[in-house]
Amino acid sequence: MTTESPEKLLSPVLSAFWDDPRSWTLETYLRHDGYQGLRKALAMAPDDVIAYVKDAGLRGRGGAGFPTGMKWQFIPQGDDKPHYLVVNADESEPGTCKDIPLLFANPHSLIEGMIIACHAIRSNHAFIYLRGEVVPVLRRLHEAVREAYAAGYLGKDALGPGKDLEITVHAGAGAYICGEETALLDSLEGRRGQPRLRPPFPAVAGLYACPTVVNNVESIASVPALMNKGKDWFRSMGSEKSPGFTLYSLSGHVARPGQYEAPLGITLRQLLEMSGGMRPGHRLKFWTPGGSSTPLLTDEHLDVPLDYEGVGAAGSMLGTKALQCFDETTCVVRAVTRWTEFYAHESCGKCTPCREGTYWLVQLMRDIEAGKGRMSDIDKIDDIADNINGKSFCALGDGAASPIFSSLKYFRDEYEQHITGRGCPFDPARSTVWADSGDGTDNAHPEVKA
Repeated sequence: MTTESPEKLLSPVLSAFWDDPRSWTLETYLRHDGYQGLRKALAMAPDDVIAYVKDAGLRGRGGAGFPTGMKWQFIPQGDDKPHYLVVNADESEPGTCKDIPLLFANPHSLIEGMIIACHAIRSNHAFIYLRGEVVPVLRRLHEAVREAYAAGYLGKDALGPGKDLEITVHAGAGAYICGEETALLDSLEGRRGQPRLRPPFPAVAGLYACPTVVNNVESIASVPALMNKGKDWFRSMGSEKSPGFTLYSLSGHVARPGQYEAPLGITLRQLLEMSGGMRPGHRLKFWTPGGSSTPLLTDEHLDVPLDYEGVGAAGSMLGTKALQCFDETTCVVRAVTRWTEFYAHESCGKCTPCREGTYWLVQLMRDIEAGKGRMSDIDKIDDIADNINGKSFCALGDGAASPIFSSLKYFRDEYEQHITGRGCPFDPARSTVWADSGDGTDNAHPEVKA
């Protein structure tokens, strides 16, 4: 009896031709059914396109998993205002690395998806807000937009007679907070990137106080294949409430890290089987299902379905599907301290809970990691995280609190060891985990000879 290989579980759609010599060009994209979904969409009424995407069940791939078609439907019609589409490509979450490779290897999937979305929401101007540090991606995106203009997919009459469409590529200045949609809009308008008070929501008063849809790169890039191959094909993958395909970013202490495109609902165990498992001689200790802002999980959760409902039921969030895997040589306290330092640094300072709370979390976490903490500090960081969670202006505060709560839930004893042992038990100078085995091999790094 033969068993199906783990690779059969993959469903390459967005990544189907990333390995082509010139995958980013219009010529290559057209050879792989490029702009066929657009033809079908333009033959439909805008409201019908929205209904089609809603029926397919496409959910936002940027974190919260909000239904894409429903977000498009929120745009008011007949209001005599310009409508805007803004694509959030400010990928900054620690561990998240799917949108940048997608734009680098297959930018036309995003451009085609944007044209379809603009037709659906009756927009004549769309923006791509890209993280400014990724200059090679910026150049490649500019070239793809130029090709689309030259081919007539953008510009005059792109959406039909008298319906022009412009796309503007904007490079941000590298602020994590600008991944929050309203902070992104403020930055795009030339102001300091800080979250806005809601309501009004962007669908009513977004960019330049006009109705605006803000979508993630992968969400929009998934639309062309959905339109071309049909909603039934899309729903044949994934689960009932989380249908379709998606990119899983596997990183950390794994044998073969990278992008694995598979149906929603696959498990980490299956992904690890495809990637060669954890690095030789080591086992999984903890992992994040959606980047550092999602509550961490342990090896008990290897068989949790990686869809929005499955991960939610396990006490975490699917988020951006950034699967960071850490083995038993990793100090949980050290990892959480580094994440907390990141959130404190990236806090925009607009609201007190996040600005002050992340600062004090860093001070206490550093003391605990260095063995200078007290047992009361453990309850103190839990209390501070509780005063941030759900009480800050945007979701950055919630993201900063998540690693604290979840690490205390599963590894409180490790925090206590740092305090009672006056330092990190994973310090090479003190730890039995890192001790020499006597055969000249470092236990933590078996490939390195002493």
